[in-house]
Amino acid sequence: MSNPVNYDQYIPESGSVTMFTTSWCGYCRNLKRMMDQKGVKYTEVNIEEVEGTAQIVESFNGGNQTVPTLVFSDGSAATNPRIEEVLERA
Repeated sequence: MSNPVNYDQYIPESGSVTMFTTSWCGYCRNLKRMMDQKGVKYTEVNIEEVEGTAQIVESFNGGNQTVPTLVFSDGSAATNPRIEEVLERA
């Protein structure tokens, strides 16, 4: 078993967010569309493809792999946030 992924590498710079997703998540697609429309910069990380990132999502969601989970520049996270919250916190 490999070492867990370093969470710090997923804390984005100010003005952007890291968005943990899956390929099948409709909520993720909708939020990405809204962030694109509002000009929010983001880095998408698919937890099904990037080893160790599902554990990061689980750590924010009581052991559940709930997406979208966004990480903000202050290191805090939000699960399935509304676009207004993303704009406020990005």
